[in-house]
Amino acid sequence: MANQDWFEKDFYKVLGVGKDVSEADLKKVYRQLARQFHPDSNPGDAKAEAKFKEISEAYSVLSDPSQRKEYDMVQAMGGGARFTSGGQPGTSAGFEDLFSNLFGGAGPSAGSAGGARGFGGGNMPPGFEDIFAGGGFGGGRTRAPQRGADLTANTALNFIDAIHGETIKLRVENQEPITVRIPAGVRDGQKIKVRGKGRPSPNGGEPGDLIVKVKVKGHSVFTRDGANLRVTVPVSFIEAALGGTIAVPTLGGEPVKLRLAAGTPNGRVLRVPGKGVTGTRTTGDLLATIEVVVPSTLTDRAKSLIEELAKELPPVDVREDLMNKATEL
Repeated sequence: MANQDWFEKDFYKVLGVGKDVSEADLKKVYRQLARQFHPDSNPGDAKAEAKFKEISEAYSVLSDPSQRKEYDMVQAMGGGARFTSGGQPGTSAGFEDLFSNLFGGAGPSAGSAGGARGFGGGNMPPGFEDIFAGGGFGGGRTRAPQRGADLTANTALNFIDAIHGETIKLRVENQEPITVRIPAGVRDGQKIKVRGKGRPSPNGGEPGDLIVKVKVKGHSVFTRDGANLRVTVPVSFIEAALGGTIAVPTLGGEPVKLRLAAGTPNGRVLRVPGKGVTGTRTTGDLLATIEVVVPSTLTDRAKSLIEELAKELPPVDVREDLMNKATEL
């Protein structure tokens, strides 16, 4: 809706563009000015802040095709003239004086709807009804400050950086690099919101946010299971049978020593407390899954010794339980 201030403000001059400026060039000029005078780039500079609001107001009007059309018509009606209630002495041209000059001595009819009729007994010029609809000049709705649009960005992290957290720099839409702190334990596909780092408002409102989507690369040894990390640890047939101490790797740290009990079966999980994902509320564990490695080749003597071992072991059907469960309904 047209605003009385439009008669006094030259929005084209504020942005330094001509009245025939294209939408694309208008946006380009605005972005350059917004970066130059944005309060974040000029902390404590009241003049820069005022200039930023001024260019934001100008762009909010000229970037809206319908508002730009109304503004151009208002400017064509008298430029710097200011509406008053009756052209009082010592003030600028009054409402009646302006329309008298433009439309041959006839002001808006008091009985017409919204003042849209009654100019010289005829209709108001096409397009002007939209300006007067809803209460006329100075009585229209003022456009509230708009929040700037959000920006999106993508980043890829190594597995270890995602688990322990990382600080990265991103450049979005030719802006200055933005420092983003990725918290420890971020998941693949998770979105991180950086407040106030999106696009500036077109008319003095709050800036938008930057939304960063994180891609976490896989690891050749470790996998994630909630707050825990998992690792598969091979052990020899002898270690599993007789027991012993084995080394287990940790993510980004020194290996830990674990005691392997004699007769440890394949697939048993050993837990290392506190070596998982460190979050804001809890820290997970490292879960080590035992994988018994059976030798693929044997010497004749080794084969003979295993056969002797088999004779010494009590006869046990290791598949008995499996077969019984398979027959259950």
